Amino acid sequence: MSDGPVATIIREKLSAALSPQRLEVEDDSWRHAGHHHEGGMDAKPGGESHFNLVIVSSNFEGQSRLLRQRAVNALLREELAGPVHALSIKALTPAEAAHSA
Repeated sequence: MSDGPVATIIREKLSAALSPQRLEVEDDSWRHAGHHHEGGMDAKPGGESHFNLVIVSSNFEGQSRLLRQRAVNALLREELAGPVHALSIKALTPAEAAHSA
C-alpha cells in the first residue's frame, strides 16, 4: 500500500531534516474510526489522521526522549495543526535500535 498525501509529507519532512537510517510511517487511522471526542470524530473517513512513527537517526544522539519528541513535533507542526489528530513517536539512535532489535 502506498502512502497517502499526509504520510508522504511526513516522510519527506522527517527525511530531509533528520536523515534517518530507518523511517516507518504507519497510518493507524482505521483503528480510531468511529471514536468520538468533545470536538467531534477522531478519525476522518479517508484516514491519515492518526500515525505511528518509528524513526532511527543519529541526530538523536545525546537527546532525551522528550527532546526527540519535541523535535519531531516541531518538524510536523503544520500537519499536527491540521489533518493529523494523533502521532505516536518512537525516536531512537542507531545504537538503541540495534540493541532493541
